[in-house]
Amino acid sequence: MAEQLQARLTHLVTRIHDPHTGQGLGDAVRGVAISDGKVAVDIVLGYPAAGWADRLAEVVRTTLLADEAVTAVTVDVGFLVAEHAVQEGLTPISGVRNVLAVSSGKGGVGKSTVAVNLALALQAEGASVGILDADIYGPSQPRMLGLKGGPRTTDGQKILPMEAHGLQAMSIGVLVRQDQAMIWRGPMATQALQQMFSQTLWDGLDYLIVDLPPGTGDIQLSLAQKVPVAGAIAVTTPQEVAVDDVRRAALMFGQVKIPVLGVLENMSTHICSNCGFEEAVFGKGGGERIAAELGLPLLGQVPLNAGLGRSTDEGAPIVVADPDHPATQRFREIARRTAALLSVQARNKAVRMPKIKIVE
Repeated sequence: MAEQLQARLTHLVTRIHDPHTGQGLGDAVRGVAISDGKVAVDIVLGYPAAGWADRLAEVVRTTLLADEAVTAVTVDVGFLVAEHAVQEGLTPISGVRNVLAVSSGKGGVGKSTVAVNLALALQAEGASVGILDADIYGPSQPRMLGLKGGPRTTDGQKILPMEAHGLQAMSIGVLVRQDQAMIWRGPMATQALQQMFSQTLWDGLDYLIVDLPPGTGDIQLSLAQKVPVAGAIAVTTPQEVAVDDVRRAALMFGQVKIPVLGVLENMSTHICSNCGFEEAVFGKGGGERIAAELGLPLLGQVPLNAGLGRSTDEGAPIVVADPDHPATQRFREIARRTAALLSVQARNKAVRMPKIKIVE
């Protein structure tokens, strides 16, 4: 009888819908124990979800208390981020579980603002996160994160990432003078990117967010061929010209076997800072249309408002500058959905070989 009750309750919990993955909780339910009508449930999600854990626990409690055999319910919700599959022939970067590329087909869509706030939102949800500014010709992250000075090195071999708002960060912008023009041909730019990946001493990251330059040129192809990427995010605005370009970017990732986790529509509307009126000044529905056309999820829509742009100019992106701002909550929802969609992708089955040091 007790075994039947436990099986029934376990079935109820595993079928609870996870809005971030679009699936039932399933294997995330690690255990359901019952004693004298008191139930303890252990849930381990495959993605960080600090902003949703309490709501999930309440849904579980409500579901189980509807059973007349249950008198009390305690729920423990945690998370564990796994390494996910990357391009064939590549192995994960030391110190990084998953690399996520944030891309756009064209400039001017707010991709760097999205990248830094997404990184900070993942951190706010409980993950260990880093950000790499891969825009060699126009690095934005040093200003957006308020980075000052340059990084330290370990005996001149490895670069220690800089830190800002809890993020580990690296950019060509902190390795060269601010007034130095990057007049480099493609091979030099791609070599610089590879060096930042391989020579930066990342430490225990669940996610490394890569802020790519716009387009589908040398940097993007180099990333696809030589850097192990678990997933990509395509940023667009509602305008058709931006949608056309993000289509090309998404198709490029498909050709190089990098899964696109979804489309994020930035500047979906403009919110007046004086009266709060919301207007679709850049058109409407572009992100939804391209996501549907490509068979991808729409990760979310972020409105344009003065606080969002001003906060990055001041070196404190809105997710850390104003944790209660509606845009911050939107980014945290997008972060959870992005990480959740990655969590249902194939796991990395490559075995990391131990480093053996022989001491005489």
